[in-house]
Amino acid sequence: MNMEHERPKVGIGVIVLKDGKVLLGKRKSPLGVGTWSLPGGHLEYGESFEETACREAEEETGLNDLTNIVLVAVCNNIMSESHYVTIGMLAESETGEPKAMEPEKCDEWSWFDPEDLPSPLFEPSRKNLESWRKGAFYS
Repeated sequence: MNMEHERPKVGIGVIVLKDGKVLLGKRKSPLGVGTWSLPGGHLEYGESFEETACREAEEETGLNDLTNIVLVAVCNNIMSESHYVTIGMLAESETGEPKAMEPEKCDEWSWFDPEDLPSPLFEPSRKNLESWRKGAFYS
């Protein structure tokens, strides 16, 4: 494939916290199948990072109660099949319980201790989580 005129895409990964736990889903999508991933997706034209984080979290998990949404990471993810700049957003969910709203893309959503995450992690999610945990904004 000639990538000369291709440009990176912008993705938003949402680190959703509830009671100190992080929300991750088991991917079924061809990109990263079988890995654990943060909720998230593509930044749409005209959206803020916060709007994308809320929209994607609700579309994928049904959670519509995100609060305290802040930017915590920017990651450059150059993989063999894609190139994404992934924006990591941190948010809190107090009352919601996630559901697999897009079962063709994700098997399940579960809460994990940030110090004991499942494996394997989807690479962009791993980088966003690592940046957030280390307080290193860019990776």
